[in-house]
Amino acid sequence: MSLNTEPALFTKIGFDPAYQSTFEDKTFIEGPQTARRLVTFFTLLLLATVIANYGVLSNSTATVIGAMIVAPLMGPMMAMTSAVVMGSLPRALRALALTVAGIIAVILFSFLLSLIVPNFTISFTSNGEITSRINPGLYALLTALGAGAAGAFIISRAEIADALGGVAIAISLVPPLCVVGISLRCGQMSAAIGSFLLFMTNFLAILFAGGVVLMIVGLGKSAVSIEQIRLRRRGIILFVVCLVLIAIPLSLTAYQNIVGIEDSNTATVTVQNWLQGTSYQVDTVSVNGRVVSVTVDGTGQTKPLQQLANQLARALGRPILLNIRTVPAQNSESQSP
Repeated sequence: MSLNTEPALFTKIGFDPAYQSTFEDKTFIEGPQTARRLVTFFTLLLLATVIANYGVLSNSTATVIGAMIVAPLMGPMMAMTSAVVMGSLPRALRALALTVAGIIAVILFSFLLSLIVPNFTISFTSNGEITSRINPGLYALLTALGAGAAGAFIISRAEIADALGGVAIAISLVPPLCVVGISLRCGQMSAAIGSFLLFMTNFLAILFAGGVVLMIVGLGKSAVSIEQIRLRRRGIILFVVCLVLIAIPLSLTAYQNIVGIEDSNTATVTVQNWLQGTSYQVDTVSVNGRVVSVTVDGTGQTKPLQQLANQLARALGRPILLNIRTVPAQNSESQSP
């Protein structure tokens, strides 16, 4: 009996070498069926765009989830990171080209689909499916890293290779691109940039986390030549650099959100203290830079507004402009005959 048990152990816990041929056939679009598979890819992608676009516009979470399941965009991304790990530059470039073509197709098609929708029905403030995708933070990056790792592990194992649809629900690819198209149609450039940032976050996280997992399970053993190993190393480094760069705006957004929440809580407590001894209660308090907007309801006299402005300036640590709106409290009664 051979003392080297590594192949048997590797087969059990890592990438099964016997599965590699099937893995490559499923992952890479190449060979005699290339044209048919490309037609299938773009057909499903455009159908997913229709579902996601109108799901976003109708603020329907269930519809958007359905689009995530249909969309095949994660396939070429997994093919790209697999090709990098295997040290195959031609396969990586083909997968990148297909991904870029898919991105452009979704944005353009979403733009066209949005043209038939009245502009006044599209809200960038009250539609949760839009607002949740135009201001991404670090949570989006962490979610995408987990999804990318899960997706790579799934495709590396024959017994669960068809479970990728579950990962597609966890990560958002086509819906953010649809929001980009909708935003461009409405002239909302900041929203378009924010939603595209979310997509790029997901995209780069899939490449990096997927590549790391595929290396861990042993797919990297396919790279045997010095050139292949060098390509793999450079590809992983590129993924890391891009991920760090994309994390910078996400960190700034997360920091701004935290500061905004803290300022809002501080201002709310300050207004509540100012209203003590009166019949008024706080309705809303919002802080936007130097501007503090307050809505209170009640009756009678309030304390001097300058006093509140001074207290808010001290609490927030900066000069502020106070806007306060008073809503008179009204009690009405009605009795049926």
